[in-house]
Amino acid sequence: MPPTPFRECLGVPGSFSLAVELVTARGVVTAERSRALVDKARALADDPRIDVLSITDNPGGHAMLAPDTLGTDLLSRGQEVIIHLACKDWNRNALESRGWKLASEGFDNVLCLSGDYPLAGYGGSAAPVFDIDSIGLLKLYSDMNAGLHVARSGERLERTNFFLGCVVTNHKLHEREVVPQYQKLAKKVRTGARFVINQIGYNARKDDELLRYIARENLSVRPLANVFLLSRPAARAFNAGRIPGVIVTEELLALAEQHGGGADKGRSFFLDLAAKQVAVARGLGFSGAYLGGHATAETFFEILDRASAYADDDWRELSRELRFGRAGEFYLFEPDPETGLSSDELSGKYLESRRRRRTDLRVPLSYRFSRVVHRTVFDPEGSLHEPARSLYEKVDAAPKPVGRAAHLVEQAAKVPMFKCRDCGDCSLPDIAYVCPESICAKNQRNGPCGGTRDGLCEVYDTECIWSQAYERLKAYGEEQEMLDNPVVLKDNALARTSAWANALLGRDHQAKAGEFSG
Repeated sequence: MPPTPFRECLGVPGSFSLAVELVTARGVVTAERSRALVDKARALADDPRIDVLSITDNPGGHAMLAPDTLGTDLLSRGQEVIIHLACKDWNRNALESRGWKLASEGFDNVLCLSGDYPLAGYGGSAAPVFDIDSIGLLKLYSDMNAGLHVARSGERLERTNFFLGCVVTNHKLHEREVVPQYQKLAKKVRTGARFVINQIGYNARKDDELLRYIARENLSVRPLANVFLLSRPAARAFNAGRIPGVIVTEELLALAEQHGGGADKGRSFFLDLAAKQVAVARGLGFSGAYLGGHATAETFFEILDRASAYADDDWRELSRELRFGRAGEFYLFEPDPETGLSSDELSGKYLESRRRRRTDLRVPLSYRFSRVVHRTVFDPEGSLHEPARSLYEKVDAAPKPVGRAAHLVEQAAKVPMFKCRDCGDCSLPDIAYVCPESICAKNQRNGPCGGTRDGLCEVYDTECIWSQAYERLKAYGEEQEMLDNPVVLKDNALARTSAWANALLGRDHQAKAGEFSG
């Protein structure tokens, strides 16, 4: 009997799907470590409770065996597979090529990721790519599903059948981190994501908050709760911030240290913790659970056995044991006084912070000035837009030295103000005049990645550009629309050309309004 496609499993009302993550190893598939992983994958595939196996793509920025290598064996056995695909190692052409390969081989379930920043590799650290981000990848594969338009010939290519997923990282400390994560989730869903996995966390109130946000915004997406089997070493790594975006609080770390020092090294405690997460996820109304961690197939089976031993109504009490939040942590909704989870009422502190911020315009003078210039010159309704456009039409038609002189004037203004890298396809207006080229390690133009820790970038240890943008826009009451713009894809052909000319003459991404062709 053929397996039920993953998209159909998630589509059954009231169903609860189970996914297990597989992390590939470095080396050929016939090596001992990879053979052990193949055996583990086959054992998992033989358990009818597990609906899909999810295979990572160079997690943590390390070079590993490609996920479809292992996936091919599983597909041949009739197992549903999710292939992770990250943008850190591939440019858009390579990602498109990967898409055709995956579609041709029957890999329909794809988890679209920006990816972890690359770390040490052969001969030194690898160069990050990040030509497009997770939303750009969702847009590309959604367009492939619709039949990719080829501009040169005018033809439409054969449609693919991808079932696309994404990730959201809502276990964050500050409002300026959490709200942009939710906004980016909404944009991912608008762009084609049909299932979402939340990043690892151990706070049931945050998990409940995610579901309430999805319901409040009427997002057509199926959420899977991340259930990572902790160990004492993993808890230490997460607490120290060695895995971007993953949080283990001091309270949970203390429990991990206490139980990890026991005779069984905390095995029973950690298994119970994971089983409780599965039971609570089912009770909260998630569409499924996404199990991960360094464990054997038999260990995952034991987690599922323990989870199924709980009665249907036990999850409410169990959720009280999964409240590993932090002091001062931001919550979007007021707490429910009976359950301690979330209510449907927006947080009073959040609403008050929005009101208070709008009466306190503490934003950089350069940003205030930039808003005036944009509204006057670059906005098509601006009073100086037509004169500026006419001027740049003349500059464009003039001998090259004239254009170079105008470009030099532009750079003289933008480099000291914004640390401009002269990309030619400027996203300053998209990000409240914070430059993604010079300040964001991953050049994220469609919203924040999930790697911040307490508001700071995982790579540069500076304030995330999207946190900065959120606070700037909030001062003007515009933060709610921060990611309502069309998908942004930078046109690399415009590098080292005048971004002012490209904006005024309709050559940059703004003119494309989120519509692209191959």
